[in-house]
Amino acid sequence: MNKQKIKKFNELPKSIKKTVRYINQDASIEDLKEIEKLISLAIEKRKKKFLNK
Repeated sequence: MNKQKIKKFNELPKSIKKTVRYINQDASIEDLKEIEKLISLAIEKRKKKFLNK
């Protein structure tokens, strides 16, 4: 990672950093699939909220 990416990562909420570390270190394939679904749904919901403003 370059310094700019590390800086941006460090500015994220602690829960996101923990999730990314979990994905990189311990997540099983089943966990990855579930995390992917949950994050995708949350992102889509948030995008729709922005577009409806």
